[in-house]
Amino acid sequence: MSGPTFQQLTRVFGRIGLLSFGGPAGQIALMHKELVDDRAWISEERFLQALNFCHLLPGPEAQQLATYIGWRLHGVRGGLVGGGLFVLPGALVMLGLSILYVQAAQLGWFAALFLGIKAAVLALVAQALIRIGKRALNSPFKYLLSALSFIALFFFDLPFPLVVLGAGALGMVVAAFAPHWLRLKVQAAPPPPSESGWVLVARTAGTVLAWLAVWSVPMVAVALALGIHHPLFAIGAFFSRLGVVTFGGAYAVLAYMAQEAVQAHHWLNAGEMADGLGLAETTPGPLIMVTQFVGFLGAYRLPAPFSPMVAGVLGAAITTWTTFAPSFLGIFACAPWIERLEHARRLQGGLAALTAAVVGVIANLAVWFGLHVLFRSVAIVRTGPLRLHVPDPGSVDGLALCLALLAFGLLFRTRIGVPGTLAICGAAAIVVRWVWA
Repeated sequence: MSGPTFQQLTRVFGRIGLLSFGGPAGQIALMHKELVDDRAWISEERFLQALNFCHLLPGPEAQQLATYIGWRLHGVRGGLVGGGLFVLPGALVMLGLSILYVQAAQLGWFAALFLGIKAAVLALVAQALIRIGKRALNSPFKYLLSALSFIALFFFDLPFPLVVLGAGALGMVVAAFAPHWLRLKVQAAPPPPSESGWVLVARTAGTVLAWLAVWSVPMVAVALALGIHHPLFAIGAFFSRLGVVTFGGAYAVLAYMAQEAVQAHHWLNAGEMADGLGLAETTPGPLIMVTQFVGFLGAYRLPAPFSPMVAGVLGAAITTWTTFAPSFLGIFACAPWIERLEHARRLQGGLAALTAAVVGVIANLAVWFGLHVLFRSVAIVRTGPLRLHVPDPGSVDGLALCLALLAFGLLFRTRIGVPGTLAICGAAAIVVRWVWA
C-alpha cells in the first residue's frame, strides 16, 4: 500500500492518541496493529528498528515511536502530528482530573477513593519491577548493576542522573572490553551511508538549535514576565532537567521526580504523588503525564499573581511543554542517524547497562512508595553518608495494607488489568469507609 495522505495520518494518529491506554506495551501494540498490520504504512523491520532506536533516547519510548513514524511518513509536520496527538488527549484528560482533584480533595468519599488508588499503585509499581527485571537482567553483571543502583539511591541518596548516566558510561566501557558481561547481540554490518556524515552533522546541529529555541520559549516568557525566582520558572526548570534524564520509562524517573517534588520543592506530599500516578494510569497517552499533575499542584499552591486555578493551568502547560519538547528534539535530531547508531556496539552496551540500572531505580520507587502508603509516619535518619527511612510500626495503616493485598491479588492472579484494579480498589475503600462511618 502507498503511503498515507497527511489527512489520513492525522486521523489515524488521533485515533491512536484516544485509545492509547495500558502503558508502553499496550500503546506500542496498538501502533503496530494500526500502522503495520492494518495499513502497512511502515514495514515490520522498520517498526522494530525504530523501537530499538527510541530506547536509546530519554523520554517515553511510545511517544517517540509515534513521532518517528510520523516523521518517516510526512517529515517534520508528520512527526509533530504523530507525537503531538499521542500526548494531547491524555494531557487534556489529566488537566481535567487535576482540576477535579483540587476541587474535591476535602470530600470524605474522594479521600477514600484515592486511598484505594494509592494501594493499587503500590501493586502496579511492584508489577513493573518484576516485568522489567525479567526482561532486563540476563547476566550476573546486570544483577550487580541493578543492586548497586538501588543501594546508591535508597541508602546513599545519590542524584538520579548521576546513577543512571554513570551506569550507561560504565556499560559503554564494558561493551568495548567484555561485551559478554552484558549479553550484547552481534550486529550485522551497517549499510553504506546514503549521504555524507558532515551533511548529517550540519543538519543535526541546525535541528538541535531550532528545537532548543522552541524548548526555551515558555521559560524565557516566564523569566521576562515574572522573573527567574517565580514558582512557574522553578517548575519549568525542574521538568526541563527531568526531560533529558528520563531513560527507562516513566517508572524509572518517578522516584527521582517524587522525592524532589515532595522533599526539595514541597509542591505536594507523598500520598498526593501516588494519587497522581493513579490518575495517570487511567488516562490515554504516556504514563509520564503524571508530571503534569505535579506541575499543576505546584503552581496551584503558589499562585501569585494569578488565581490558583489560572496558575495551576499555567503550571500544567509549562510542565507538559518542557517534559515532551526533548522527545521531539531527540527524534528530529537523531532520526536521520538511525541506521548508523543501531550498529554502534558501545552505545548498545551503554543502553543495556542503563536498562539494568533502571531495575534498581524502580525498586527504589517501590520501597519508597510502599513505606509512605502503608505507614502514616516515616522518619528519615542520616548517619554519615547513609540515609535510612525508618517507619513507625505503630503508624501502619491497616486499611491501606488490606487494599494493597487486594490489588496484588487482582493484578497477579486475575486478568482484570490496570483499570479494573484501580476501580475495584477505589470502590472497596469507599465502601469500607462508608460502613465504618
